Amino acid sequence: MKHEKMIKALNDQVNKELFSAYFYLAMQAYFSSINLDGFSNFFRVQVQEERDHALGFFNYLNKIGGKITFAEIQKPQSEFSSPLEVFELTLKHEQFVTQSIYSLMDIAQDVKDHTTSIFIQWFITEQAEEEENVARVLNKLKLIKGDGSGLFMIDNELAQRVYVPAVIPI
Repeated sequence: MKHEKMIKALNDQVNKELFSAYFYLAMQAYFSSINLDGFSNFFRVQVQEERDHALGFFNYLNKIGGKITFAEIQKPQSEFSSPLEVFELTLKHEQFVTQSIYSLMDIAQDVKDHTTSIFIQWFITEQAEEEENVARVLNKLKLIKGDGSGLFMIDNELAQRVYVPAVIPI
């Protein structure tokens, strides 16, 4: 039987990933409402990826015989002042998730759960990519300083993002 502290932490992560999907859905709605369809597409892909992550933890818990427990999902912020604010919040949120994933690894190592450590390593790599992608867009938004033509160019770039289902090793 797996360590209960690990099971609880994995269940908490399912909830955090589901909240992330919900939060990014609110951001997608914001961008749709201001006709920035490329930005909306960026967050549509984010929503799909976060659901994949939640299901990855869910499936892993099932695989190891851990009891799945669900918590309430907090209502996300849904009013934003600008694309820059959205990406600042997104980077902050991704950094929070990264710290949560690191905590999972710390617990796995503490309880000597090597199998879960290997599983979590995929998410550590994924979080580095998530933070890099968001920071790249954030830096471009800072560079253009709200310029409409620059925003249009970034919107066109983000429209090209394609959802690729995650292959999470479990």
